[in-house]
Amino acid sequence: MIAALQAPKSWIVYILKCRDGSLYCGITTDLARRVAQHNAGKGAKYTRARRPVTTACFRGPFTRSRAAKIEYGIKRLDRATKLRALAKLAS
Repeated sequence: MIAALQAPKSWIVYILKCRDGSLYCGITTDLARRVAQHNAGKGAKYTRARRPVTTACFRGPFTRSRAAKIEYGIKRLDRATKLRALAKLAS
């Protein structure tokens, strides 16, 4: 039997701003669902104690591989660089 071909999922890279002002970066295929998970305490361990979170920015769509590479690159940046990048995106 031939398996049905499915279109590849579109992945989004997102940055959240936590209640304490810290930033969290992740990837997802459904941003609204994922932010709701974070705010319900069912997201990443990092955001559980820093709720509520709000979306600071997001970009996509990407393949899973590309989104993971972008996420990794963002997580390696220091806070000041992330904030400058967010400011540029906002303007």
